[in-house]
Amino acid sequence: MKMKVVAAIDVGSSKVCTLIGQADDSKETINIIGASSVPSLGVRKGQIVDIEEAAESIIKSVEAAERMAGYSLNRVSITVGGGHISSQNSHGVVAVAEPEKEVTPEDIDRVIDAAKAISIPSSREILHVIPISYTVDSQDGVANPVGMSGIRLEVKTHIISGSSTAIKNLTKCVSQTGAEIGGIVFSGVTSAQAVLNVTEKELGVILVDIGGGTTSVIVLIEGSPCYTTVLPIGAKNITNDLAIGLRLSLEGAEKLKISLSKTEKKESEQDNIELVNLGIYEETKTVSRKTIIEGIIKPRLNEIFTMVSEEIAKNGFAGLTPSGVVLTGGGALTVGTVEICRRCLSLPVRIGIPENVTGLVDDILDPAYSSAIGLLFYSLKEKLYSKTVNVSSFSKVAGKIPMKGAIEKISSFIKSFLP
Repeated sequence: MKMKVVAAIDVGSSKVCTLIGQADDSKETINIIGASSVPSLGVRKGQIVDIEEAAESIIKSVEAAERMAGYSLNRVSITVGGGHISSQNSHGVVAVAEPEKEVTPEDIDRVIDAAKAISIPSSREILHVIPISYTVDSQDGVANPVGMSGIRLEVKTHIISGSSTAIKNLTKCVSQTGAEIGGIVFSGVTSAQAVLNVTEKELGVILVDIGGGTTSVIVLIEGSPCYTTVLPIGAKNITNDLAIGLRLSLEGAEKLKISLSKTEKKESEQDNIELVNLGIYEETKTVSRKTIIEGIIKPRLNEIFTMVSEEIAKNGFAGLTPSGVVLTGGGALTVGTVEICRRCLSLPVRIGIPENVTGLVDDILDPAYSSAIGLLFYSLKEKLYSKTVNVSSFSKVAGKIPMKGAIEKISSFIKSFLP
């Protein structure tokens, strides 16, 4: 059985992650054969602010993953996020083409096209049209109408759109890797694919994906998204607060935040933390654990979850999600998130960790990689496979030269012969 290869690039505010996976036709689990994560440059709050720097980070991440997998990719899927993402629900109606017969896949395509015919500004483009439920004649709540008899077919859909400029800038950066872009998917949709189970989606659940610069919120009811938004606040805000409050560098504040998250469950006898023990060599030598958590981290988390709660209440979804909240994204591991989220939203809360992946997973079974892992499953479902070239012999020489650097060297060599 030939293994299918899928590749995903998740361009976030704090890291660029590239994953390469293999799967057979059962599609239940994906075997990770290449994984790479590099710090994200030129990206702020999920959007590209410097094409040159962002492209460099993406190329570096892709090349590292390709070297690990031993393959050169020709097709990748990418996630898109940021405050420019918005959503709305739409309704479409068509007559079934052959009333004597049954609803066909062509009718489904036509009714979704009818729902898609909404008026949106020319500066925006539709990323996803996700069917919520179908109605055949007067029978509503139909999940899959293909094969049913009827005359009139209706659909309720959830439409997610984004800024054309932001999407173009992202595709421009990714295309510099030399690979074709198979699909562009909203990062919240891929995170939901990686960490939510069927029961949660059916009963109603809120997914909160706390990234570096933004927090994505998706409400799913009866298996489908009904509301999507992106808040312009994320885990980097907590790092900034720590840096200002404790007079530390951003690197030192990030180290401290990660260290607190890892030691949250261990009862520490001492309230004072010696920064030197964490590898932070700065003017501030000792900090109080209680002051950091109660005075700096918790107020910021309170702000994030209060915003989430207000968005959900404002759009009429309060009380419709008995499965509660699933937190994912790198910020979900911050000390105190579960407890504060539970208090602000008055719902059960759990941390969502990606599942159904095998292989090189030691570093990526972590909420920070939910979006990238979900994108692999999305690519598999949508058949966005990558044809691969085995680079084992070629990479011994070429793998040592960054592709962009190689092209520049060749072009300057050619230019030296020109008059």
